[in-house]
Amino acid sequence: MDSRERMRTIVSLKTPDRCGFWLGMPQRETWDIYHKYFGTKTDEELRVKLGDDFRWIGAWGYKDPQGKALWHIPNKTSHGSAGPLADIEDPKDIEKAYDWPKVDYIDFGATIEALKNAGPYYRASGYWTCFYHNVMDLFGMERYMMNMLLNPAVVHAVTDKVCQFYYDANERLFAEVGKLADAFFFGNDFGTQLSLICGPKQFDEFIMPWFRRFTEQGHRHGYQVILHSCGSIYRVIGRLIEAKVDCLHPLQAKAADMDAETLAREFKGRIAFLGGIDTQDLLVNGSPKQVKADVRRVKKLLSPHLIISPSHEAILPNVPPENIAAMAEAVVEA
Repeated sequence: MDSRERMRTIVSLKTPDRCGFWLGMPQRETWDIYHKYFGTKTDEELRVKLGDDFRWIGAWGYKDPQGKALWHIPNKTSHGSAGPLADIEDPKDIEKAYDWPKVDYIDFGATIEALKNAGPYYRASGYWTCFYHNVMDLFGMERYMMNMLLNPAVVHAVTDKVCQFYYDANERLFAEVGKLADAFFFGNDFGTQLSLICGPKQFDEFIMPWFRRFTEQGHRHGYQVILHSCGSIYRVIGRLIEAKVDCLHPLQAKAADMDAETLAREFKGRIAFLGGIDTQDLLVNGSPKQVKADVRRVKKLLSPHLIISPSHEAILPNVPPENIAAMAEAVVEA
């Protein structure tokens, strides 16, 4: 099997020749360290050298004529900071309270070109569609959570506005991409280290309706659907499977109930897994021998529907390159 066939087979819950591998998306400083260690000059050269099966080619080409970012929120420093919609109480007022992004400002040219030149590798694409965080930022986390209980109508209205943008953007993108891509990969961090950010009842009311629409959208266009969510999302994995998510990323190994043993016991055979090799401790502080042992452990528990990858894709410079080499080597061991 080539990488593309292997990954499609894994995510389809069929039997591949071996588990897959994704290096992730190291930060720029990390790439520089790794190039020096591995003797490579380009990111693609390093991916090929490590046997990386996965290419994430997302759509990021938003070009506002005035230079505004996609979700521009001046002076905001954290999710907890009050956003421009913090004081909105009537859903009718949201239209004028924010300069909403426009689908016509998106340029998919770079994404299409990258997909055309991706080679024999699995291609994950789509707008990142992080609507949960966008709504959170527009209200501010505290106001968002309070409004779920005190003013659900305004939360629904803002969620609909944000999600409709992403839905329309993905419709345009997928119409152009066609079979160049294999998967719709999108992300919302629903969890903390211990549990969900909002309760399951609120998750069902405010998150799942649009989440199902996005999952259906990807499948309707012929793509496998991969969800990214950091944190402990154990309490809603069953809901995600019912919504027909094909693959779950990144399996934050140190988060509550996200360990490979629990995932295997509860969900193996019902969804594919992408990630699982701890970036909070093991890849930072462990030895190559320990990394290889953990890859073997995770493979034994979660194979065959498994793509080995760090438990967060944005690898920081504190992850030694020899541990990355050990992870990649253990993937292809018999």
